Amino acid sequence: MPTSSWTTAEQTGGGYSLMLQLCPHGSGAGPHSHDQDEQFFVIDGRITYRASGRELEAGPGSFVLIPRGTVHSFRVDSETATLLNSYTPAGFERTIMELGERARTRTLPPADRPAIPGGMDNAVTLFREIGMHLVQESDALREGRGEV
Repeated sequence: MPTSSWTTAEQTGGGYSLMLQLCPHGSGAGPHSHDQDEQFFVIDGRITYRASGRELEAGPGSFVLIPRGTVHSFRVDSETATLLNSYTPAGFERTIMELGERARTRTLPPADRPAIPGGMDNAVTLFREIGMHLVQESDALREGRGEV
């Protein structure tokens, strides 16, 4: 789970959210889509994005736009990656705020900490509320790497 700072729907009248994230190696979401446009600006590190069956490697200074409804996933390839992650309209940031735990320091959490404390049952209800759609397809970014 990345550490984050954010601007929320409440602060922007629902129009926009922005998160600063520090992500560990191998982290990232599996295949999904959502009802918001998603934007990534990579500050440092290397990330592989997969959207609509195409892969893109992104490094410092890269900007990646994932239009709403697009099936996508990503994986952090470097030891860590720092990125700005935003959504228009806002709402998707609730997944981080409600399923995660606010960092007390700007360090990565212990490696053995579960990605979603409390498990997927809590997450599925929230996903429905915010318009996130899990996709039942193999995760091409993690196949053959011993990851799920």
